[in-house]
Amino acid sequence: MDFAGAYTPDHFMFLLDGFYITLKVAFISIILSFIIGGIVGTLRYAEIPVLSKALAVVVETIRNLPLLLIIFFTYFALPEIGIDLGITLSAIAALTVFESAMLSEVIRSGLKSIEKGQIEAGRSSGLTYVQTLRYIVMPQALRRMVPPIVSQFISLLKDTSLAVVIALPELTHHAQIINGQKSTYIIPIFIMIAFMYFAVNYSLSLLARRLELKSA
Repeated sequence: MDFAGAYTPDHFMFLLDGFYITLKVAFISIILSFIIGGIVGTLRYAEIPVLSKALAVVVETIRNLPLLLIIFFTYFALPEIGIDLGITLSAIAALTVFESAMLSEVIRSGLKSIEKGQIEAGRSSGLTYVQTLRYIVMPQALRRMVPPIVSQFISLLKDTSLAVVIALPELTHHAQIINGQKSTYIIPIFIMIAFMYFAVNYSLSLLARRLELKSA
């Protein structure tokens, strides 16, 4: 194990460049999946005839597919029908589709966890269905959804490493390039990228706990 040779300033900056791509792809995917997952989860909770069932089929199909397969599809299959997104957008699209399905179920379950008595009380006080959902159901459900939502975000950040299969220049990809220079770099470099992932994910976990305690 050559720690001195592995931990050079050039290697460190190269890994940081890859980590920047990891964080950028994860951040964009998180924002998009939260928006899409929120919409889909709310629509499923509303149990709109036909639409809710159609969304349920789509969500369950995506949730039961390997993320790697979705990444392959967005990068290799979509160009065959004229949709060439490139490496970065393909990774973002695949992660967003997969995570939206996961989050929609989290959000739907969170909304359903609110007692029906509160909904009935809101409706009987003169609020519309949308107002009841906005002012009574959603605020309480969001407090309960914070831990599983953050857990999904942590999973998404780790899942960006799967995009190495389409040569996304993220952290794992850059680590493999450095490891290819010398076999004695492998363990030191893997320790370094493990620390990077841990630092961000552990920070997110602490944030989730703080938000949970604050909203309790």
